[in-house]
Amino acid sequence: MEILGVLLGVALLLGLGVVVLVVIGLIKAARAVGEKVERQEAKARRAVENVTLKAKTYTQTGPQGQISAVRLGLRTSLDGTRRVLEGAVGQDGQLGEALALLGRLDAHAAELDGELRMLEREPDAGRVAAKLPELRERAERITHSAETMRWAAQDRMHRFAADELGRLSRECEDEAGALRHWDSVPGASGTAQGASGTGASASASASASGDSGGSGAGVGAAGAAREAGGARRGLTDGRGGRPSAEELLGLADPVAKLAQRLRKPTTGPSAG
Repeated sequence: MEILGVLLGVALLLGLGVVVLVVIGLIKAARAVGEKVERQEAKARRAVENVTLKAKTYTQTGPQGQISAVRLGLRTSLDGTRRVLEGAVGQDGQLGEALALLGRLDAHAAELDGELRMLEREPDAGRVAAKLPELRERAERITHSAETMRWAAQDRMHRFAADELGRLSRECEDEAGALRHWDSVPGASGTAQGASGTGASASASASASGDSGGSGAGVGAAGAAREAGGARRGLTDGRGGRPSAEELLGLADPVAKLAQRLRKPTTGPSAG
């Protein structure tokens, strides 16, 4: 009985551990889904705000339109810099520090955007005219800092790409030079000597057979060469590649058969 109780206790502990692990996994999954939904909502909200600000810059005039233009330029510069740094940080780890600085810069930009939003709702035109130059100057400083990091990251990526291309070009040139050294390939000289010896023996045999064969073999070889040369016609070389009228009309075979029939000797009563 004691053993059975121990086994039941162990089974309960295992079951409780499994339940705890399942609950923890569900909580983490729900939290991850919630964070993803929040990020998507933030992106959608930011996109809508950017479109609204762009519309205000074209439709509103005076200080209101200027405030919308400042806010839009601030957001556009920070978003562009963030895209460049996040896209290249996987290949260059040193850009992580630039991303951290951009995060701090984005916090200042968020505070400035809040002040601009409040100034946009300010009914007193005099206060708006007094505060707008200062806020615009702060926005220009933030924008310049973000653009400086973005341009530096782009120049860094271009320099690395140029260096890598230069190394690759040199390696390709070295490989091409190595491929051109065919004389240093093992066995090449021996193969060449064997080929020359075979050619010499073949020429000697050909001269001997030429002396015994006479002029008839020469005439036959010349005829075979002419036939072989006549059989090779290029399609676009302009030398005999164009079909004749009989071939185009499909009359080449009937005409040839008729010519062969006319060449046959006639057998008549006078032949006997």
